[in-house]
Amino acid sequence: MMKLDRDLISLLLEHGLQEDLFQGNFGLEKEHIRVDAEGRIARTPHPAVFGNRLEHPYIRTDFAESQIELITPALPSIEEAYQFLGALHDLVALELKDEYLWPSSNPPILPADEEIHIAAMKDLVEDGYRQHLAARYGKRKQLLSGIHYNFSFREEFLKRLYEGSGETYSYQEFINNLYLRIARNTLKHRWLLIYLTGASPVFHKTYLERCVELNERISEDSYSFPKMNSLRNSVYGYRNHKPLYVSLESLEAYVQDLFALVKSGELIDVREYYSCVRLKTVRGHDLRSLLQEGVDYLELRMIDLNPLDKYGISLEMMQLIHLFLVSMMLLEDDSLDRNEQQLADLNHDSLVMNGIMGTWYGAEGEQAVLQDKALELLEGMDRLLQIIRPREEERLRRLLSQARLTVQQPEQSIAEVLRSQMQETPYADYHMELAKQYAEQSRSRSYNLSGYEDLELSTQLLLKAAIKRGISIDILDRRDNFVMLRKGDRIEYVKQATKTSLDSYSTVLMMENKVVTKKVLGRQGIRVPAGQEYRSIDEAAADYGKYRGRPIVIKPKSTNFGIGITIFKDEYSADDYRKALELAFEYDASVLLEEYIAGKEYRFLVMGGEVVGVLHRVPANVTGDGKHTIAELIDQKNRDPRRGTGHRTPLERIQLGEVERMFLQQQGRTPEDVPAAGEVVYLRENSNISTGGDSIDYTDEMPSSYKEIAVRAVEAVGAVFCGVDMIIEDIAKDANERNYCIIELNFNPAIHMHCYPYKGKNRRAEERILDLLFG
Repeated sequence: MMKLDRDLISLLLEHGLQEDLFQGNFGLEKEHIRVDAEGRIARTPHPAVFGNRLEHPYIRTDFAESQIELITPALPSIEEAYQFLGALHDLVALELKDEYLWPSSNPPILPADEEIHIAAMKDLVEDGYRQHLAARYGKRKQLLSGIHYNFSFREEFLKRLYEGSGETYSYQEFINNLYLRIARNTLKHRWLLIYLTGASPVFHKTYLERCVELNERISEDSYSFPKMNSLRNSVYGYRNHKPLYVSLESLEAYVQDLFALVKSGELIDVREYYSCVRLKTVRGHDLRSLLQEGVDYLELRMIDLNPLDKYGISLEMMQLIHLFLVSMMLLEDDSLDRNEQQLADLNHDSLVMNGIMGTWYGAEGEQAVLQDKALELLEGMDRLLQIIRPREEERLRRLLSQARLTVQQPEQSIAEVLRSQMQETPYADYHMELAKQYAEQSRSRSYNLSGYEDLELSTQLLLKAAIKRGISIDILDRRDNFVMLRKGDRIEYVKQATKTSLDSYSTVLMMENKVVTKKVLGRQGIRVPAGQEYRSIDEAAADYGKYRGRPIVIKPKSTNFGIGITIFKDEYSADDYRKALELAFEYDASVLLEEYIAGKEYRFLVMGGEVVGVLHRVPANVTGDGKHTIAELIDQKNRDPRRGTGHRTPLERIQLGEVERMFLQQQGRTPEDVPAAGEVVYLRENSNISTGGDSIDYTDEMPSSYKEIAVRAVEAVGAVFCGVDMIIEDIAKDANERNYCIIELNFNPAIHMHCYPYKGKNRRAEERILDLLFG
């Protein structure tokens, strides 16, 4: 039976730490082999789009040139770590040309050894280390891939636990001992995690000849040990040639033993210590820092890639592993001497080779069935939850119930499901079907940063570009789309993609105030619409007679995204006029009435004195089919997956609100009308994408004379990032004093519509932002 440490549990309850116990910092490192469409190892170099792999914080190369490694930062929740892993996975998948991420820990179809290219890191230490691994273990074993799960408790929890413990030794020694305790118990019971996460039971005939000779063939090119659940964790997988016993009784003993193994030549580098659990410092593999500054986190290394999950691991499995680690902390703290380590290794191998019905070995010759011991451990974890009672107890207990079912019914384990599914299907075909399916899922919403769809799309695009370049990202405020970007010592704070340190506060205020903008541009000889400012509805309503019969635009003085704007081109009643004023005053204390300028509207995106993109923005519209009403056609058009709300998709959904109904009324229509086949019905006069308009790229077609005017306008207000809204009569003619008019400057221009227009070319505006911020 799992023996809980009652004293430690009492300490947690006494100081109200039971909720904090289930908090932490989480990180993942995941390896994948890149393969071609046939499931053969890729011969191409590490993708150049990801830059210097030695310096990239998230995307690197492992042993082989074709073995890509994805690394999340340490994040304050399992959900955030999983999201970041998903974002990295999808981003890499989208950048691969005619290649795929192999979904299994076991290698794909392998060529002759000389054709397996070791990663060319262009660093003497790194290249030498990989050459050593190839010589000692063979290239094929080094191609086994997996997931490293990194975990630490939060600092506040550790401090409160230390203060409550009354221990007299130092705080850092307390932390070291806590992580050592978890490491000891995890190593002792790791066989259960290997059972639950084991997902590499079948391998290709090109893996290792001696494995093929010892195994039974289960399909045309697939082999498997009858009960093995994880080749990667077996003697034929990713482990040292012989057991290496490193003390976990103290941090000093741990470091001393590793130093001794390196000094003796048993290991060329501490990285070669392939323990299932390692004590880590944020400085990587620096043993001296580990000894001097203490343990920062634990690294679990026994987790296989799960081919049945797109990202190689499920959110639920991450949560179960976390619960396992917390439970290991609250077990009675037994020693783990050489004999205990040998027993732990024996149970590890018994599970891997014989499955959950194999033999469990205990002290003094005790034996049992692993299945019974697994159920005991899971029962103990359940009892622990009942005592601690975290806020999400029911969710965690459901995870335990599923784990218990997997133990009771081995055919439901990941390994057995995989073995069963590969009985009739060739090895490469099975895995490539999954790889291509996952790649297609990534492509289906290629514009999104997976896991971060709640952010504005412009921010998502900027973050994707930053990750690709190896710029570290930190989301400071998700709701506000406020992020920090870091490259080396350079830090930039960015809000909504284009609000940066490069634009001064006065410049932003100038563009935000449409009256000031018009005066500044007018003084530069740039044409702007004539108009008047009003500070109350009654004041503006009194001038109805002044404007009646003239085409006008009514809009808030300081707003963005086309919100609150009404355009009257034809006759309008005093009632319509007043409604438009009321709408505009909802968004500002002052309203502008301006002359309506005839022509087509274009958005010029100016960055760093250069026009990056030009769009013609077509007002929200539908095309009739002679069968459906306008309301039904709107609903049909809104089903396009590119349309959404809140600027999180390339296009916005078309609304059918007061403004749209008023505009239809001016055309003598209602939402229940059925337009003729091919007839285009407009729902708005203003053409903002944010109000349901369509974006059509005109960057290459736009004459340079108009681009020069846009740049002049932006220079007039001293902006670096700006959206220039210009009305042009006919772009077939060069600009003159009367055939254009700038109606607005936007201080926070959305970039996504230039990157994913309704029709046209991606202008990669996010790349230009990073060029300007980081050079």
